[in-house]
Amino acid sequence: MENRPIQIPRLKLGRQGLEVSRLGFGCYGLSGVYNNPLSHEAGSAVIQEAFDRGITFFDTSDLYGRNHDNEIMVGKALKQLPREKIQLATKFGLVKLDWDRHSQYVARGSPEYVRACCEASLKRLEVDYIDLYYAHRIDVSVPIEDTMGELKKLVEEGKIKYIGLSEASADTIRRAHAVHPITAVQMEYALWTRDIEDEIVPVCRELGIGIVAYSPLGRGLFAGKAVLEPLPPESLLPAFLPRFSGENLEKNKNLYSRLAILAEKHACTTAQLALAWLLHQGENIFPIPGTTKVWNIDDNIGSLSVKLSEDDLKEICDAVPFHEVFGERSATSLSQFDWKFANTPSK
Repeated sequence: MENRPIQIPRLKLGRQGLEVSRLGFGCYGLSGVYNNPLSHEAGSAVIQEAFDRGITFFDTSDLYGRNHDNEIMVGKALKQLPREKIQLATKFGLVKLDWDRHSQYVARGSPEYVRACCEASLKRLEVDYIDLYYAHRIDVSVPIEDTMGELKKLVEEGKIKYIGLSEASADTIRRAHAVHPITAVQMEYALWTRDIEDEIVPVCRELGIGIVAYSPLGRGLFAGKAVLEPLPPESLLPAFLPRFSGENLEKNKNLYSRLAILAEKHACTTAQLALAWLLHQGENIFPIPGTTKVWNIDDNIGSLSVKLSEDDLKEICDAVPFHEVFGERSATSLSQFDWKFANTPSK
């Protein structure tokens, strides 16, 4: 019998009309950070494999990879795929000041900067339009109305189709949505990062905005990274993410162990259970796990068949207590950004 691509459900992301695959693909890791960066050929092959399995929603940024390498790689991959079947998301507005240090960033959102970034991304991606264009971080020195005004013009010109925000506060989301409808808000959301449930999730549901969950596997920890296998020497995780550093990592490994026990009960992998938990948080939640390994794509897709009851969901939350996570989620100073998502550990 001929093998066919796995059929992944497609749902509306927000109320503005954008339809995407239930699981997306985060392209960030293809350009390094967790491992050595892949060649453009190897990265394009992974993206092709994801598409062949039914994933059509791909996420990148002008920040990812040195010299915007990730957008260039994704653009090359798109040359091999039917553009009309792809939902392409990219971002602007987060600038790394020094590539030799891990925490020197600044947000930029002036109208002139928005337009210049969009034009540059279109060229690197070699596309005529971007399906979903995010402000990667909110520049608190610029009124969000000014940033949104320029994004609205880009929609009217056909250069972008839908507008998104990443790591924005509830107030900013409301103000931005008043200028032009927001289709999606991208936030870090995983079993060990659940701050958004208090304010962000409710306001997005009220306004009909989809939530795109990045790092849904805890930067790979819930798939066994740094637990079942050591981190590769080139990984920047310990320097970039305090949760993977020293004593914090040793203590956080217990979270994986607890989840693994429940995964065995549900006859699935820990990664599948972590993603299934997210998928059961509502149809407006769209995880975008990434990987450099094709077999992980299949494993992630398997999460769609894991069924969980309310009791199961509570048991999973109890097994991975959010307030027992050791280490903040980022070494980057978040004080200058709109959404101060610090995750201060309780221990």
